[in-house]
Amino acid sequence: MADVSNASKEMMLETHFSNVSSVLILQGFSLPPYSVIPAALFASLNYMVILFCNLVLLLTILLNKSLHQPMYLLLLNLPINDIIGSTALFPQVINELLLDSRSIPYAACITQAFFIHIYATGSVFILTAMAYDRYVAICCPLQYGTIMTNAHVMRIITLVWLCNFFVMGVLFFLLLRLPRCRSRMAHSYCDNPSLLRLACTDTTVNNIYGLALVVVTQVAVLGIIFCTYIQILVACFRSKRADTKTKALQTCATHLIVFLFLECLGLFTIISYRIPNLSSETRRFIGVSTMIFPPTVNPIIYGLKTKEIKDKIFTFFRSKVIKSGG
Repeated sequence: MADVSNASKEMMLETHFSNVSSVLILQGFSLPPYSVIPAALFASLNYMVILFCNLVLLLTILLNKSLHQPMYLLLLNLPINDIIGSTALFPQVINELLLDSRSIPYAACITQAFFIHIYATGSVFILTAMAYDRYVAICCPLQYGTIMTNAHVMRIITLVWLCNFFVMGVLFFLLLRLPRCRSRMAHSYCDNPSLLRLACTDTTVNNIYGLALVVVTQVAVLGIIFCTYIQILVACFRSKRADTKTKALQTCATHLIVFLFLECLGLFTIISYRIPNLSSETRRFIGVSTMIFPPTVNPIIYGLKTKEIKDKIFTFFRSKVIKSGG
C-alpha cells in the first residue's frame, strides 16, 4: 500500500510539473494608464542614451591607436558589459510597458536573468582588474611596461570573462535542475532569486552557493580594491611631482566613484531581497536602478574625467562639425 501511495504521489507531482506553463507572469510596474506612454518613452530614451554613450566610448578606444594601452584596453570591457546588461533589461521592459504584457517565455526569462547576472558580476570583476592596473602604474611605474604587456592584459581580460561565465554558469545550472511548479514571478524582470521562488523543492544548495558567491567575490574584490588604493594613496603622497600626484589621484578618484556607486546599488539590491516587509514597489525600484544608473553614468564619468578620452571625443565631433559646415 505504501508503494502504491508513493507512486501515486510521484505521478501527481509529475502531472503538476508538466502542467506548469512554459510562460511566466512578471509582476509588472502597476502604472496608471496615463503614465504608461511617458514611462515607455523615458525607458526608450534612457536605453538610447546608454547605447550611444557606451558605443562612443567603445569606438573612441577602438579607433584610436594611441588609446591601445593597458588602462584603456581594460576600460574597453566596461561599455561592452554595460551594453550587455542594459540590452538584457530594456527591450523587455519597453515591450511590457507598450503592450501591457507581463508574460515572458521561460527560456527568455532564463536568458535575461543569466545576462543580468553576467552584467552585475562582470562590472565588479572589470573594475577590480582596472584597480590592479592603476596599482601597477602608480606603485611600480618603472616596471609597468614590463608587467602590463599586451599579452598579460589579454590574459587578465580572458580571466575576467571566463570567471564570470563560469560562476554564473554554475549558478544557473543549479537553478535549472530544480522542478518548477509556479509561474508567477515576484519581480518586474527575471533574476535568480525570483526564479528560485518558482521551485517547489528544497533550494538550500542554491542559496548556499549564491550566498557563498556573494561573500567570496565581495570579500576578495573589496580586499583587492582596499589594498591597492591604500598603496596608491601612499605612493601619491610620497611623490614629489605635483602633476603626477594630481593625475594619479584624479584617475583613482574616477575608478572609486564608479566602484562605490555600483557597490552601494548592488548592496541595496541584495539587502532588499532579505527584507520581507519591504514593499514590492521599493524592491522593484532598487533592482531596476542597479540596471539603469551605472550603464548611464559610467561612460559619462570616464568620458569627461579621463583627459585622453575626452580630447579624442571632442576632436572627433569637432572635425565632423567642421566637415558638415564646410
